[in-house]
Amino acid sequence: MPKNLVIVESPAKANTIEKYLGKDFHVLASVGHIRKDTKVDKSTFDVTYEIDPGHTKIISDLKKAAKAADTIWLATDEDREGEAISWHLMEVLKLPKGTKRITFHEITKPALEAAIQNPRTVDMDMVASQQARQTLDMLVGYDLSGVVRRKEIGRAHV
Repeated sequence: MPKNLVIVESPAKANTIEKYLGKDFHVLASVGHIRKDTKVDKSTFDVTYEIDPGHTKIISDLKKAAKAADTIWLATDEDREGEAISWHLMEVLKLPKGTKRITFHEITKPALEAAIQNPRTVDMDMVASQQARQTLDMLVGYDLSGVVRRKEIGRAHV
């Protein structure tokens, strides 16, 4: 069994990355977000998260692989969505706060090796940024988009 588990977002990336990293690494994909925010408390802004029903088997496979690995590497995309996905993985898989987080700009052997040599942890400021944007979308954007859509439809008939 490989000593290292690398979790990426994309199944297509997983196969290529695994080839470059070698036999000590097993690479699996989260296939994007594994949980979704379902509601926001309008007085405290606390967000309720639920496991995405389409990800239950993926989560089960990730949990099993994580238990068997000595080291787990979160390699989701470098943007704030990717950072949030890594945080959700930590929460759902019950990974320690110091879990290694790696990023890279290209899928090449040198880029992957450099990322492994320079891990960091999940950037909670980026996670907070993603959560704030998503919370605003849920509190304002969803309602506002309906107003804008109705206004655009009204304008189309003029």
